[in-house]
Amino acid sequence: MLPEYFLANQVGNGNKIETPLFLRPAASIDAHREKTMSNTKIMLATLALGAAFAFAGPAVAEKMTVTLDGASEVPPNTSPGKGTADVDYDPATKKLSWKLTYSGLTGPATAAHFHGPAEPGKNAGVAVAIPGATSSPAEGSATLTDAQAADFTAGKYYINVHTAANPGGELRGQVVKK
Repeated sequence: MLPEYFLANQVGNGNKIETPLFLRPAASIDAHREKTMSNTKIMLATLALGAAFAFAGPAVAEKMTVTLDGASEVPPNTSPGKGTADVDYDPATKKLSWKLTYSGLTGPATAAHFHGPAEPGKNAGVAVAIPGATSSPAEGSATLTDAQAADFTAGKYYINVHTAANPGGELRGQVVKK
């Protein structure tokens, strides 16, 4: 192997002749240097872009299952009703999607909502309505604001199903990552 100051040249008959760099014309040396620098820049840019994707990672929707019952209400009630909600949240788009299912209520559901911000054992106002929740199942989605997204990801949202007998909420479940 020859030192770096030699360059390989291809000649017409297929044989290679090694020419010392100092004997090459200046234009040829500059062209070689330019090509090497260009390749280096491309390689560094590719590595930087790859690292950005690797460290950022793809945004993956968070999937949660929420169990709803009367004992989780504040104050608790003795409702025989039970429910579940399959909740998906995409942090990249702040899209919240759900499928709420319930049964055994003391009467027809009058409404259902995501409430927050509130920790378990505390009450809060309506944050996101669940349209069509007067029948089970109820499916839908909403895009959260930045403030709502922060409270949601901090576990400060709960789902409430309301009835005439329990207007403050008959079934409740805290939305938390598991």
